[in-house]
Amino acid sequence: MNIEYLAVLLATLAAPLLLSRDKNISLWKYRRALLTTLAVISFVYWIWDLIAAARGHWSFNPHYVIGVWVLELPLEEYLFFPVVAFVSIFVWESVKYFLRKD
Repeated sequence: MNIEYLAVLLATLAAPLLLSRDKNISLWKYRRALLTTLAVISFVYWIWDLIAAARGHWSFNPHYVIGVWVLELPLEEYLFFPVVAFVSIFVWESVKYFLRKD
């Protein structure tokens, strides 16, 4: 059991998650829209990922994941899409705030 993939995800998520509480960013103001967006994006990409992995387009090295597999994908891969989507939305909202300030 290794944690490299999970560690990268947590490191990617840490700062945006902590900073998303800033009242100027207002990321949680539209909580329902945020969660719906994360769910839809994640679902679409999970299906795509499952199909691509099943067809042999890519695979996951068991030496870099914790070892929990669901439908041929490691748990970290299921976390990847909501984490990246959340961080992307956070960056977008942050840029909007800082551009609006000037």
